[in-house]
Amino acid sequence: MISPLKNLLRVPVLLGSLILVVLVISCDGLFKKESDSEPLARVGDAFLYKEDIETLLSASINQQDSASLVTNYINNWAIKRLLFSKAQINLTEEEIAAFERLVANYRIDLFTRAYKEALVLRGEDTTVTDVQLQRFYEEEKENFILKEKLVQLRFIQLPTQFLNKDEVIEGLQRFGEEDKVFLDSISVQFTKLNFNDSLWIPVSRIIQEIPPITFENEDRYLKKSQFFELEDSVGVYLGKIAEVRSINDIAPLTYIEPTIRQVLLNRRKLEFMRRLETEILDEAVKQNEFEIYEKKK
Repeated sequence: MISPLKNLLRVPVLLGSLILVVLVISCDGLFKKESDSEPLARVGDAFLYKEDIETLLSASINQQDSASLVTNYINNWAIKRLLFSKAQINLTEEEIAAFERLVANYRIDLFTRAYKEALVLRGEDTTVTDVQLQRFYEEEKENFILKEKLVQLRFIQLPTQFLNKDEVIEGLQRFGEEDKVFLDSISVQFTKLNFNDSLWIPVSRIIQEIPPITFENEDRYLKKSQFFELEDSVGVYLGKIAEVRSINDIAPLTYIEPTIRQVLLNRRKLEFMRRLETEILDEAVKQNEFEIYEKKK
């Protein structure tokens, strides 16, 4: 059976990222020596042509700004070329050789990274099931200790002169089906609201949304099953606490699910990369494209 990775390796990859890398690295970009068009500037044997700067210009730029932009670009291009020439003259052969090795290695890294990413995108499974999330959570949950208190709550902010406050308080506390319909029907009159009491919210966010609650008094109001009514010059704040998780508790799965999902995908990607590299070497050995010479004794 042919490995899926080997199938991927046989597929030519034509991506914009690879094309961009070629353009960035190629000496035939800004520093080409021959062209059918008239050059704009020259430094030694290197020429800058009009087509090299066409991407800088747009219809929205006026003629004066366009001329200034072109002049600055030409000057910067010349400075880089002149400094490059001076560097080749004044640096030692050892320094130049070291830089050439760095450039060569960087070029290889750019190409291989783009190619590997392309293969990963083609072959990586990005599906993470609820079973996988739950299994990872059970195995690793001791590593997910909360550093901040979390709260589940229903919350409404009313204008200070709201007329039906008692009905809203009753509906928010009881929160049956009829209450939900009632509160939803008048929700346009609320300044803020959150009816999703399955959502875990950090205390710092609650303090931002409800100014009368502070880090100093949050223990008084943010307790399980607690109802609070607070007021300041801005409005009236009503809240019903459903559940609380304290600092040093294990984080709820629903709160850290995005993190776990990303961890699993990253692990899967690394495993894919390892298998990819192993199969590349194995195939190269079989095709006699790669061998290691033993040292003579």
